[in-house]
Amino acid sequence: MAEIDRVAVKRALISVSDKSGLVEFGKALAGMGVEILSTGGTAKALADAGVPVVEVAERTGFPEIMDGRVKTLHPVIHGGLLGRRDLGEHVAAMDKHGINPIDLLVVNLYPFEATRARGAGWDESVENIDIGGPAMIRAASKNHDFVTVVVDVEDYGAVLDEMRGNDGATTLALRRRLAATAYARTAAYDAAIAGWLAGELGDTFPRRFTLAGSAPQVLRYGENPHQQAAFYRTGENRPGVASAEQLMGKALSYNNLNDTDAAFELAAELEGPAVAIIKHANPCGVAVAESLSAAWDAALACDPVSAYGGIVALNRTLDGETAEKIGRIFSEVIIAPEFDEDAIKVFAAKKNPRILLRTGALPDPTAAGTMVRNLAGGLLVQTRDNGRIARADLKVVTRRAPTEQELKDLLLAFRIAKHVKSNTIVYVKDGSTAGIGAGQMSRVDSARIAALKAKDAAKAAGWAEPRTIGSAAASDAFFPFADGLLAVAEAGATAVIQPGGSMRDDEVIAAADEQGLAMVFTGMRHFRH
Repeated sequence: MAEIDRVAVKRALISVSDKSGLVEFGKALAGMGVEILSTGGTAKALADAGVPVVEVAERTGFPEIMDGRVKTLHPVIHGGLLGRRDLGEHVAAMDKHGINPIDLLVVNLYPFEATRARGAGWDESVENIDIGGPAMIRAASKNHDFVTVVVDVEDYGAVLDEMRGNDGATTLALRRRLAATAYARTAAYDAAIAGWLAGELGDTFPRRFTLAGSAPQVLRYGENPHQQAAFYRTGENRPGVASAEQLMGKALSYNNLNDTDAAFELAAELEGPAVAIIKHANPCGVAVAESLSAAWDAALACDPVSAYGGIVALNRTLDGETAEKIGRIFSEVIIAPEFDEDAIKVFAAKKNPRILLRTGALPDPTAAGTMVRNLAGGLLVQTRDNGRIARADLKVVTRRAPTEQELKDLLLAFRIAKHVKSNTIVYVKDGSTAGIGAGQMSRVDSARIAALKAKDAAKAAGWAEPRTIGSAAASDAFFPFADGLLAVAEAGATAVIQPGGSMRDDEVIAAADEQGLAMVFTGMRHFRH
């Protein structure tokens, strides 16, 4: 069959939930002599605006029934969408059964995703599952050689532009592009429904895993300039980079988004006014204090060199005093639940304003969810690491038990370690990080790198000794040998928190006792790759 480029739009069927731009679009079509078929609220909105419209029931000879569940599921409609105009038998069947071709279908679906986002119950959610809409969209998309299908309001303009430039016709190139968009929409819609049902049934890993994103934000490039990238929103109701309002600054990059997400998730874990400074998805300084201002000072002191050009995440409203301090060094992004007026003024006065992201809330670190990673030929899916350790979960395994301050610092260090790339060692003293060792192949190397950074920080600050002296140290996974623990002791730590579970736990415990360390086991590890 030969390709047909231009197809005149003489008849359109419009049935939309989102009525944005509907009247203007309908008037433009009517002005070009297009006959408009419609249903229910859409027909009423068009008629009230003076747009000539034919009710679908009038054309099919069959009324809407079952509260509108059945209205467009009729051969007159689907025959008009599916019939090929270049096949004699299709044309003959249409003539025989009084089926008029439909050249343009405009449908946006019942708002299932929005209904779920506002927490609607089972019955209301089911009633917002569209049936006729997806059926018509798929029919029109299959027959895109002849039918133009529109599922997004933002495509109204493109259709009208083509029709105005082609004597009321659309081109095959546009119809194919819109068909692809339409199939993606129905796939995303079904994915949302399938995901909801799986969640309601408690099926974490259903037989078929579906994932969909929308509203793409095309980025300048990916991790590197030779890579292309875009950010898609999944509709997950979780405060963060996807839901944030950008108050100022340049467009976000791929690395900005990735690092900012890591920073904000860490900040949300912390209790009390807290600041997390992130560089390349790893924290380089974290602190909890009586105020954000004090927390910033302590977090920055951990690694002031790495903090330059990093991401700053806060778990409280950013105030003017803290903003003044943060503004003294260059930070790529600053993310917080809120910014007060003084803070906004501080950054607005900068020659090159920082990127400010306001989320309105913090993500719940204990909430369930799934995480997805691409592998060659598949998807690796796991539940979110929402595990948290409290005092009651700790098991003291050494002769000496931790002091009250050591306990506080141990718990904080372990919570931070959850957000550092493995292998991880985190030193904390008096509520702030003293040194962080991230992403090393050896746990011993992580311990030593963190200690080295602490020495550099002490030298820069003019301190007599690094803050790893007298600190609490956390390991994200167990020590397979005593050498890692000894490296921690060499750095000056007096207490250690680790998951335990190694074949050589007894050897590691004995080494801790010999060094006079207090050590607790959590029974939970936090690998992060």
